This record gives sequence, C-alpha cells and structure tokens, in this order.
Amino acid sequence: MNADRAAGTLYLVPTPLDHGLASLTPLEDVLPLGTIRVAARLTHWVAENAKATRAFLARVHAVAPLSQAVQSHHIVELPRQVHKKGDHDASAPAFDARDLLAPLLQGHDLGLISEAGMPAIADPGSSVVRAAHALGVGVVPLVGPVSILLALAASGLNGQNFAFVGYLPQHDDERVQRLRALEALALKSGQTQLFIETPYRNAALLRSALASLNASTRLAVCSGLTLAGARTASRSVGQWRALPNALGAIAKAPAVFGIGPN
Repeated sequence: MNADRAAGTLYLVPTPLDHGLASLTPLEDVLPLGTIRVAARLTHWVAENAKATRAFLARVHAVAPLSQAVQSHHIVELPRQVHKKGDHDASAPAFDARDLLAPLLQGHDLGLISEAGMPAIADPGSSVVRAAHALGVGVVPLVGPVSILLALAASGLNGQNFAFVGYLPQHDDERVQRLRALEALALKSGQTQLFIETPYRNAALLRSALASLNASTRLAVCSGLTLAGARTASRSVGQWRALPNALGAIAKAPAVFGIGPN
C-alpha cells in the first residue's frame, strides 16, 4: 500500500431490477439520492458485466453528473467462473479476489456492482467482499432494491425465520423432490423457504409447485418487483389450484417464490 495514501472503501452498489427489460424504471424511483451520488463519484469498479455497468452509469449521470466520463472509468469484470457459477461452487477451487482490489490499496474507493439488485445477494460478489475484509479495508453496503427481501415482506410469510435457497433443479422430477423437501422443512420449522427462477421457467416452476405441494401450504409468487407491472400473489396451494388460469397469473419477469405454513 502507498504509505502516503489511506486505503479506499469498497462500496456495494445496488442497481435497479429492470436489467434487460425494454421499459426502464426511473432511477430515482428505486435508488435513494445518496446511493446515486456515491455511484456518481466512483471511478473504479468490479462488475458482473462491464457493459451493464456502463449503461447503469449513464442512468446515474442523468441524475447526478459523473466525476469522470464513463469511458475513463476502470471496470474489471469478475472471472467467468465466478460470474456464471457464483462464489461458492464446491466443484471449483476457491476464488481469491484480492488482485481485483488493487485500486483500494492505492487509495481509490471501489464499487462492486451486479447486473440487477444488490451484489453478493443471489448474485456473485461475496468473494470480493471476503477479500476486502482480508485486506482490512472498509466495506459499505449502499441502500437499494433487494428482490428477496421485497418479496418476503410482500408475501405474508414468516419474516422472522426464513432461508433463501437459490434456484431449484430444472428437471421436473428433481424439482418436485426439492419442492417437497423444502415444504417439509417449512412446515416442520415454520421457516419460510424462498427461491428464484428465470422468467422463461416461471410457469414450469409454478406448475410443479401446484402439482406437488400440500393444498394447505401457502405459496407466494412475486414477479417484476419495483417495475410498473409488478405482481404479488400469496395464497394457499388449494386456492391457487382453484383459479381458472393460475399459470396466467405469473408474469414473464424475474420472480421470487416463497412457501411456508398458511
């Protein structure tokens, strides 16, 4: 470290939940001005996707002018292995992110950013945070949308005891087996079980849940959170089954599912 400069701070910068969508939510509707201002002054980044980061910075600039032109920002992408498989892939060697944090040791503040939502929550980035702690530098999470917590709050499920389990298996038989195991845990312990799916598999996951879960289990589906077309529905599986078009009730947008006692 440069003896004349104190280490910088690692900021966890949340982004809107509209990545990849045709219609974008006004930035100031989902991020507080304080978060936008910090993003505007940062010039060094570790990103899930550099192109998405530049697009986000263009939106920031429309609200709070950037300290430097986007073209001059130093943006380093997380390695593909971490980007695609996450920071905790048991089949791969642990990723040491300390080399990505060189700007911190040179006195620059650094932003960690994902394509949508809060980095390191259901997104890669925890390896970067661990590396920052190992180096003894400050870590500051900024305020912004976290889809898991928004969905939990809107679901009516137990918000005092909950677990997020990520994506479920894609194959039908394995998915049903996992759903039943999560349901058994939720009913035994009272612990809400939260999981996510990509938009094009939302209907398949909902179909499996309605076919395999107990009629009395509560199932919540929250999609398009913070967007103009956001939908949240929470009812027993039996009530879901009674709907004339249950599958039509789920939007083709990023979704969070939750199950627990009714």
